[in-house]
Amino acid sequence: MFSSSMDSARDTSGVAGTVLIPMRFVWPYGGRSVYLSGSFTRWSELLQMSPVEGCPTVFQVIHSLAPGYHQYKFYVDGEWRHDEHQPYISGEIGIVNTVLLATDPNFVPVLNPDIASGSNMDVDNEGFRRVVRLTDGTLSEVLPRISDVDVQTSRQRISAFLSMRTAYELLPESGKIGSHGSNLTEEELETHTISAWKEGKSYLNRQNNGPGAVFPRRFIHAGPYDNLKDIAVKILQNEVSTVPVIHSSSEDGSFPQLLHLASLSGILKCICRYFRHCSSSLPILQLPICAIPVGTWLPKIGESNRRPLAMLRPSASVTSALNLLVQAQVSSIPIVDDNDSLLDIYCRSDITALAKDRAYTHINLDEMTVQQALQLGQDSYNPYELRSQRCQMCLRSDSLHKVMERLANPGVRRLIIVEAGSKRVEGVVSLSDIFKFFLG
Repeated sequence: MFSSSMDSARDTSGVAGTVLIPMRFVWPYGGRSVYLSGSFTRWSELLQMSPVEGCPTVFQVIHSLAPGYHQYKFYVDGEWRHDEHQPYISGEIGIVNTVLLATDPNFVPVLNPDIASGSNMDVDNEGFRRVVRLTDGTLSEVLPRISDVDVQTSRQRISAFLSMRTAYELLPESGKIGSHGSNLTEEELETHTISAWKEGKSYLNRQNNGPGAVFPRRFIHAGPYDNLKDIAVKILQNEVSTVPVIHSSSEDGSFPQLLHLASLSGILKCICRYFRHCSSSLPILQLPICAIPVGTWLPKIGESNRRPLAMLRPSASVTSALNLLVQAQVSSIPIVDDNDSLLDIYCRSDITALAKDRAYTHINLDEMTVQQALQLGQDSYNPYELRSQRCQMCLRSDSLHKVMERLANPGVRRLIIVEAGSKRVEGVVSLSDIFKFFLG
């Protein structure tokens, strides 16, 4: 696989006095494009390997290494591989080959006791997912592939699970005994006004009293024994935050009682709780969200078919923010600085802050900035909650299951996908995105 040259070189770019040994790495199993990566490149660079003259199935590259213990693997035609004829171990990044260079007599290696001889050629893409830099300087994101069959299988299992569970399971234990109040967010209150409840009651009475005039607005509700799939679809189709779960103990359906407000987050919590203990039946949950067609992302260079990701600067006017909410058909928009790093979000519930003390009567929406509007409504929020609750974030490398568990928390309706460190916005994934992905 490799050979070392006895003509060592001094490292002129690293620590003075470090001896580098040119090593020849070989991949003799063919392929169209073959790269090498390892601990000596910090797993952040792919070294291109070239076919040997006269042997098109044998690829090689020479790279200088310091004495010590190194790990490496090959990236062959888009898949991570290791050489079955060389020592290997199973580590944090999957199965890797190993090499020990001990030309320095003072060097005492610390070896992993799990080193063994390979017994088969293993494809190890699940355990190794990174952004790597090619030798030409370009970045290439190495992601596990998800097939249409895997997506369809995942959807079928989620659909089957939700079809077998009812709204009754969403009720807290105390709620299963009697009727209790519920804590609602402002966005949930927007969709269930007093007038809507009055209209709903009139609609139910009209059903009991026979046909009458056409009801102008249908009252969206569910029963305690409706399955969770139907309720989730009802929430998505009607674009509401919650669906009241009502029940009447009388035969004619009169005097209905509110048992619960079913929401996508509550249904998602049921999914997470169930598949947490049998995740092997749904392996898609372990994939990073960037490898799954879910959420809204910033388009990559050359892409023009993606739905644009709406963002705002703090200096944008409230009028432009309101127009963008309508045009993008979203409930919130990230607020970013000049480097597109996340500062805050502007959402539909912030509009209600303008109604406090009739503030909208003495402000000009064209002149007021988003930053000023948020400051105006900040009294409604605890400063800590402004950050921890409003600006929930995740990374593109986070697993789908981790994202789902975050979204299942009360009050969290979306996660802003940011770049680690810089907090540069890369996308948004919402509750409805998750359910649209699973339910189609």
